[in-house]
Amino acid sequence: MAASPSRRTEAEWREEIIQVCQFLGQKGYVSATDGNISVRLSDDLFLATPSGFSKPLLRPDQLILVDWEGKRVIRSRWGEDPSLKPTSELLLHLEVYRQRPDVLSVVHAHPPTCVALSIAGISLAQCLLPEVVMTLGTIPTTEYGMPSSPEGARIVRDLIRYHDALVLKRHGTVTVGTSPLDAYLKLEKVEHTAHISYMLHLLGRVEPLPPEEVERLLEFRRKKRPLAPEEEELLCAECGFCRTLSGGRDAARAEAPSASAVRPLVEEVVRRVLLELGRG
Repeated sequence: MAASPSRRTEAEWREEIIQVCQFLGQKGYVSATDGNISVRLSDDLFLATPSGFSKPLLRPDQLILVDWEGKRVIRSRWGEDPSLKPTSELLLHLEVYRQRPDVLSVVHAHPPTCVALSIAGISLAQCLLPEVVMTLGTIPTTEYGMPSSPEGARIVRDLIRYHDALVLKRHGTVTVGTSPLDAYLKLEKVEHTAHISYMLHLLGRVEPLPPEEVERLLEFRRKKRPLAPEEEELLCAECGFCRTLSGGRDAARAEAPSASAVRPLVEEVVRRVLLELGRG
């Protein structure tokens, strides 16, 4: 289903993007010139952050209008600087809009815990937190794709059809929504989930929700938005917990590595990622 035409003005969208840019900086979800945000203004016009700018320092007039081909659209009333270039991840954003006509905004960020866990091979797709299952379903991790290249569009193409939040391996996250703020709040939930997952692995005990509870939570989701059969199948395939129960619940729990085995690895990955992000 296509997104309903928005009654908000372009000026209002610009202000909200700037507000979310500031949130990204305050939360430490971006560093240096990382991250990008876009909004679908109409069927063939998009508003995006420019390349090479610190997001918390952006002004509304520095946001760039582009079409489906990524070409700039100049509107003199904004006094846009013609030398500005749209975000280097624009192809990724446009691919999301192609696959999801219901989406009005895309936020791409580099939350440290999500990046660290993706490098360590720890997925957020397990059904661990009830509020995540109810609102996001699962949070899968894509394969690696070179940043700022056409590979970004390729690696999100299939997964974004059924998910509002993705972890990009070794890179960051993509979240989508009905507004920049909506997509940003999903990002907060993803990074919060990543932090809890990190702590669970340090404790050496990761226990997903039981299948019967997952079904209850999915029923809640179905009341808000019907789920396609392939969407539910994908959720179960990504989590995989129910399939381990043939060996009993203890067998499923045994998949979690011991704290002594995981702690040094995760702490080293987090240290290195934070170091790299600090160099920005």
